[in-house]
Amino acid sequence: MQIVLPDGSKKELESGATVADVAASIGAGLAKAALGGVVNGKLVDLNREVADGDEVSIVTNKSDEALELLRHSTAHVMAAALVDLYGDVKFGVGPAIENGFYYDVMLDHTLSIEDFEAIEKRMGEIIAAAEPFERKVVTRAEALEQFANQPFKVELISEMPEDEEITTYTIGSFTDLCRGPHLPDTSKIPAFKLQKIAGAYWRGDAEREQLQRLYGTAFFKQKELDEHLHNLEEAAKRDHRKLGRELGVFMMDDLAGVGLPLYLPRGGRIIRIMQEWLRKELYRRGYEEVITPHIYKADVWKTSGHYDFYKENMYFFNINEGTDEQPRYSEYGVKPMNCPGHVMLYRNDVHSYRDLPVRFFEFGTVYRHEMSGVVHGLMRARGFTQDDAHIFCRKDQVVDEVVAILDMADMVMGEFGFEYEAEISTRPAKSIGSDEMWEYAESALKEACEQRGLAYEINEGDGAFYGPKIDIKVKDAIGRTWQCSTVQVDFNLPERFDITYRTADNTEERPYMLHRALFGSIERFLGILIEHYAGSLPLWLSPTQAVILPIADRHKDAAYELAGKLRAAGGRVEVYEQNEPMRVKVAKAQAQKVPYMIVLGDKEVEEGTISVRERTEGDLGTWPVEKMADLLRDAVV
Repeated sequence: MQIVLPDGSKKELESGATVADVAASIGAGLAKAALGGVVNGKLVDLNREVADGDEVSIVTNKSDEALELLRHSTAHVMAAALVDLYGDVKFGVGPAIENGFYYDVMLDHTLSIEDFEAIEKRMGEIIAAAEPFERKVVTRAEALEQFANQPFKVELISEMPEDEEITTYTIGSFTDLCRGPHLPDTSKIPAFKLQKIAGAYWRGDAEREQLQRLYGTAFFKQKELDEHLHNLEEAAKRDHRKLGRELGVFMMDDLAGVGLPLYLPRGGRIIRIMQEWLRKELYRRGYEEVITPHIYKADVWKTSGHYDFYKENMYFFNINEGTDEQPRYSEYGVKPMNCPGHVMLYRNDVHSYRDLPVRFFEFGTVYRHEMSGVVHGLMRARGFTQDDAHIFCRKDQVVDEVVAILDMADMVMGEFGFEYEAEISTRPAKSIGSDEMWEYAESALKEACEQRGLAYEINEGDGAFYGPKIDIKVKDAIGRTWQCSTVQVDFNLPERFDITYRTADNTEERPYMLHRALFGSIERFLGILIEHYAGSLPLWLSPTQAVILPIADRHKDAAYELAGKLRAAGGRVEVYEQNEPMRVKVAKAQAQKVPYMIVLGDKEVEEGTISVRERTEGDLGTWPVEKMADLLRDAVV
C-alpha cells in the first residue's frame, strides 16, 4: 500500500503497517523520537494501523499535537496513582487542557496539597516502569460490565451512540474508558507537576455530585516545566484581584452580586483617565459620542435577534405600564451590547451617501449573565463597560475605515507597550449574507491589514454569524496572550432594522456596519494592565502620581502649599501628614505603587527645593519644584 507524507510524497509499506512503521521507514532517528501520528487529520496512537492512501505525519515532542498526548497520558498516570494510594476511586473525566490536565474524582479521602508528594512519588514509579498504554476495543456490554463500579463511566457509556467505537486504555493494573490517543509508554513523560485541587460538579451541574478536581501539568523538558511554574508564581503575584484590593482600585461584595465590580476612588479615577484619553482621540478622528439607555423593551431585542439567539445570557423583567386596577405588563431587557441603540440613532435621520461614514462611540455599560463558575474578577464580569463604536459606511469606504481602526488599535497598544498580532476569522457554517458580501468583507479586512503592514493569521470558520472580524491579541509582560481590540463587519443589524442611505443615483442602499472596540471591556483591559505592570501603572495613568512626605509637623504647611502648586500643574498629589516614621511613609507609598515620593524637611523648605524618590529607581536627589511640576504637567492626558 501507499501512504502520503506531509510534503506530498508517497511511501510504500506492507499492508497492516502502523504509524511506528511509517516513522521507521523514514529514518531511525524519527522512529526513536516518534510519539504518535496524525492520520487524515486525526491524532492517533503510534501503534495504530494505517491504510492505503492515508495522509500520515509523525508526532514528535516538537509537534503542535505533542503536549496534548503528553498531558492526557499524564492524567492517566495520575489516576493510576490515586487508585494505588486510595483504593476505591470513582472517576469522572480527565482531559488535557490548555496548560495541563485534570481529573475529576470521587473518593472518601479529601485531597489536599499535602497529598501531592505521595501522589507524585507513585506517579514517578509508574513512569519509571515504562508501562505501555494498551488500547482495546470493547463492546458496549463489555464496557458496562468492566466499569460496573464506576457510575460516571457507566453514564458516559450509556449515552454513547450505538455505532460509536468504545475503547479502553490500560497501564499496568489500571484501565480507563478513553478515546485516546496516548504516548507509547509511561517512560515518555519526562517532567510533570501536580498543581491544585478544586471542587467540580459532575458535568457542570450544581444539582449533581460534587467531585474533587485534581490539576497538574507536564512538559517534555524540566526547564520548560520550571519556566512554566515560575510564570505561574509571577502571575499569582500580579493577580489583578489581589493587587486591585491592595491598591484600592475595586472591590467585590456578595451583597451586590457575583461579577459586579464596585470601583473605589482610585479605580474610578483610573477608569475616567482611560476614557478621557481615548475620548479626545476619538473626537479628533471624527467620531461622535452618543449615550444610550441601559434597558430597552423586548421588542428591540426581538428586532435585533438577541431575544431568539442570546436570551439565556440576558436579564429580562416585566414592568407594569398600566395601573393597579388594569395592569398592562411590558417585557424589558437589560442591554448586553450597545449596538441596537446605535442603529436606532442612525435610523433617526435620513442619510445621504455624502454623510457617510457616520461614526458613533459610547462608553456603554452592559450586563451579561455569565455563569458564576466562569466569573473572574475584572477579566470576566457580569457588568462591564465597553469602549464601543459603530461605523456606518459605504462599501467603497470599508477598507479605509478598517485601516483607521487598526491605526487606532496600534496607538492604544503602543501607548501601553504591548506587542500584538492579528487574527482574521472567516465565514462560519451558519451565517447570513450573500457570498458576494462575505467575500468582499473578508477581502477588505485582509487588505486593511496589508495596508497597515500588519501580519495576520486566518481562523477559518470562526467569524460571527453576521460577518467576519479582526481580533487583536496582545502579549503581556510575562508572555500571556489576551484578546483585546476587535473590528467586525455586520450584515445582520442593518437588515433587521432596515437602515439605508440615499445613493448618488437617488436609490436606497444598505450601509456596511462596522463594530469596533479598542480596549474591548474597559474592566478587562484594566485587569490586564494591572497584571502587565504588576500594579505599577504608567505615570499618566496612576491615580496618585506623587505623594509628599513631610518629615515633621512643622513641614505640613509647606507640604500642602507644594501640593497646591503641583495640582495646579495638573498633577494628582497626596500629602502623607500622619505622624509616622519616614521609613513607614516611604513603605506605604511603595506598597501603593506611587510613581514619585517627595520628601520635605528643613533644608528643602529653606531652599525651596524637594528631595525626590522614584518607585523603582530610588533616590533621585534634589530637584527644583518646577521640574516636578513640568513632569506632571506633561503627563496630563
